[in-house]
Amino acid sequence: MTVQKPRSRTISIRLSEDEFLALRRVRLLTGARSVSELTREAMRPVLRDVNRDDPFGIRLDEFRANMKSLEKKVEQLEAKITTFKAEEGQRTKSRKTYPA
Repeated sequence: MTVQKPRSRTISIRLSEDEFLALRRVRLLTGARSVSELTREAMRPVLRDVNRDDPFGIRLDEFRANMKSLEKKVEQLEAKITTFKAEEGQRTKSRKTYPA
């Protein structure tokens, strides 16, 4: 088991309900243990190799682009699941037999 540095600092941000639910969906899809773990992992590329002349430039743009892409994929997956459930419901209804 890897020994991790103790985490003694916290940050706090406000999210909309939709943003938080999207993070929870991504957490489930990625297998992260918590939203905090997902967020730490997502921040690592931003924090690694930060160019002091441009600390929030290209890396942050890349991070935002990756998050947008991930959000779109979650939405697509959600739409596919909804469609699948609806189609399954229709198949179930068509198989039922009703007494005469």
